[in-house]
Amino acid sequence: MANWSPSPIWPQTPRRRRGIWNYPRPHRTGLRAWIPSWRVVVGTALTLVSLGVGVFTAGWIGWAVPDENKQIGSETTTVYYEDGKVLGRFAAVDRTIRSLDELPPYIGQAVLASEDQNFENHMGVDPLGIVRAFISNVTGGGRQGASTLTQQYVENTYFQPGQSSYADKFREIILALKVDQEKSKDEILEGYVNSIYLGRGAYGFEAAAKAYFNKPAAELTVSETAMLVGIIPSPSYWDPRFGEESRAVAEEKWARVLRNMAEMGVITQEERNSATFPEPIEYKPASRAGQVGYLLEEVRKELADEGIGEEDLMNNGYEIRTTINSKFQKAAVDAAKTIPYEGEGAASKRLGVSIVSIDPKDGAIRALYGGKNYEEVQYNAATDGSAQGGSTFKPFTLIGALEKGHELNEYYTGNSPMQIPGWSVKNDAGVEEEVELTNFGPEGSGGESYGDIDLVDATADSVNTVYAQLNVEIGAKTSQDVAIRAGIPEKSTNAELSNVLGTSTVHAVDLAGAYATFAAQGTRHETHMVTSVKNGEQLIYEFSGETTEAIDPEVMTKATYAMEQVVERGSGTPAKELGRPVAGKTGSTNGNKSAWFAGYIPQLATVVGLYQTAEDGVGQAEITPFGQWAGGSMTGGTWPVTAWTQYMKVVTEGMEVEQFPEYTPPAPPPSPTPTPSPTPTVSDDPNEKVMVPTGLVGQQFPAAAAVLSGAGVRPQLVEVPSDQPPGTVLSVEKEGQEVKRDSTIRVEVSTGPDEDTVTVPGGLVGGDENNARGQLRAAGLDPQVEYQPSEDVAQGTVISVNPNEGTQVPVGTRVQVIVSSGPGDIGLPTDEPTGGGGGGGGGNGNGNGSP
Repeated sequence: MANWSPSPIWPQTPRRRRGIWNYPRPHRTGLRAWIPSWRVVVGTALTLVSLGVGVFTAGWIGWAVPDENKQIGSETTTVYYEDGKVLGRFAAVDRTIRSLDELPPYIGQAVLASEDQNFENHMGVDPLGIVRAFISNVTGGGRQGASTLTQQYVENTYFQPGQSSYADKFREIILALKVDQEKSKDEILEGYVNSIYLGRGAYGFEAAAKAYFNKPAAELTVSETAMLVGIIPSPSYWDPRFGEESRAVAEEKWARVLRNMAEMGVITQEERNSATFPEPIEYKPASRAGQVGYLLEEVRKELADEGIGEEDLMNNGYEIRTTINSKFQKAAVDAAKTIPYEGEGAASKRLGVSIVSIDPKDGAIRALYGGKNYEEVQYNAATDGSAQGGSTFKPFTLIGALEKGHELNEYYTGNSPMQIPGWSVKNDAGVEEEVELTNFGPEGSGGESYGDIDLVDATADSVNTVYAQLNVEIGAKTSQDVAIRAGIPEKSTNAELSNVLGTSTVHAVDLAGAYATFAAQGTRHETHMVTSVKNGEQLIYEFSGETTEAIDPEVMTKATYAMEQVVERGSGTPAKELGRPVAGKTGSTNGNKSAWFAGYIPQLATVVGLYQTAEDGVGQAEITPFGQWAGGSMTGGTWPVTAWTQYMKVVTEGMEVEQFPEYTPPAPPPSPTPTPSPTPTVSDDPNEKVMVPTGLVGQQFPAAAAVLSGAGVRPQLVEVPSDQPPGTVLSVEKEGQEVKRDSTIRVEVSTGPDEDTVTVPGGLVGGDENNARGQLRAAGLDPQVEYQPSEDVAQGTVISVNPNEGTQVPVGTRVQVIVSSGPGDIGLPTDEPTGGGGGGGGGNGNGNGSP
């Protein structure tokens, strides 16, 4: 039989391999073509296992257990003044080592219940825990840690702070395995309870027991132990002393520890149920007497917001540079000392005194005084304490008015009292200012009347009734907006009409920040105390705050001029002794519960504040007069401005005299005839009839309300949007009719145009068609043009618009525009603009593009 050979038509060629990447696999279809063969899977697994074993073996051989870190908690962080002098230090307290035999057994048991319930069984690490945490972290679940108590002990004992890379974690695992072999479980637990940081500078339970409960660890109760164990993960934030939020977390963690202890049988369920959350003692850190403690606490709070916790400060040996000027701080202390603190229980002991200086060019705090001695009182009157701002808030309303086009030479009625929606405002005779918010009636009358005065005089004399009217005109939200832009936190403002009189409480440091914005002529810089944090040569943190243009410089120049008059001839005249340009505002509140002077020169803004805590320690009381003001009233024009002047004389010594931007006030208009203050007529007849006055429509509400009140009726403000300016009276109920005395009369007052409405522009009729189209579209309206023949009106000229010019209409309204097409043309609607050039747009050759 002949040999058979393949046909040359089908040549046989060997199958070519495709190198390392052989996918999709030949002779496979669908998903199977992409699944690796068992050889690849096994080979890869063996390679990874070999690699892991090799790395682990290298680590096991190469890393011996080092000596314990002898400097745990011993590195001191030093804080410096601006000039390089030492301000103070953060340092960990000395540990006191206690053996497990010296400690109650439930301390170690509570630690294990919370941190590592499998401690007695594992070999120093928990492989299942590591896998579980890795899967959760990689898959986006809740972030978990897998460190055993042994690993935490290794980290605390053999590692330096900040060593937290993946390589460090691997080394930590190796050392934990070795330590578990070299030490007994009791030795590891004992080392842990003596090395763990528990806040308040305390390392280990012995020091923590004294720092939190003023007792040795041997006397700790189960409940106290559970609280300390609960805050182990973050004592710098969960210590209950840091506020309600921290306390809530601490209580939650305390309850968790007790639950775990009960589940493990360490305590009974009855003991768990009967436990109450322990109250730590007041924290009094050592060596923080005088001003040092206040300043260090502000440094701590500021850096905590930047992610640098108390534990970092206590351990890492940082160098912290601050903005505090040592000369300025001493001058603030000396100024505060002029208050006579005499006698136990004297009212002056309950005074909250604050002095804050801020550099306008960068927002740096140059001095901050909030109390005499931090070791005696940890409450900082400048940053923790707050009081009503009083008339220091009036400049916010003044600036808002200037931004809306008002001028300093505008006249207002300064009579007293005056009815403003829901309350009566009066000017207190003989005192620089007194806010009086009462229900209007005969008993509310009183106070000094100034007649008609301009805004400069109203600012210098702090005339409440003028500023109340001004706030009605511009709207309370405008005043609030200016305050927030200047630097007052929103929580320290409100949108009530009374906000012009400073009815919200404010921290001195925030008020100083706002007046620093004034001093910078409208530029706001973020307030701060820390400039940098370094660890050796490594820069850990450097301040880089935001800068915003909060207020137009031209507006600020006018407002500064008005506040200069407060010093030149108003309630702040003692500050003239400084012998350089000064602007500012005094502030006092109803009942003289707070007194302020907020003043500035071009290079520095300083606020001096005063308030008095009530005898029961709750709320605030009228400030008891002292010194040369004994027997009178404590207002912003008394001690605050006097202390401000004394302080500023010291800190400005040798400082260049700078001028505010030049401002020439406009010539005042002819002074109007003074308006007498209306005096309500008192009658015993409840049925007496009175006439509702007429002619009030078109007036501003404060003036109209004063007239109505004087006539014996009560005006009720009803705000409605309209095209009239805000505060304009639109209608008066029962105008010209007789009503019973003390009847409530509804007064509709304009709030200005609604945000969703616009005004049909004026000047369209008689103008060019294209101009009308442009103005209407720019106003958010839809022009609908119709052409109409006219013998008298030139082609392309607007004859009329509907709705009429000046009408308030919703945004997007279609406005009919009648345009002349010349004599004899037929009017057709169109919304296309007229053409340019002869015969354009298919027109009649006259250049209009008309149909």
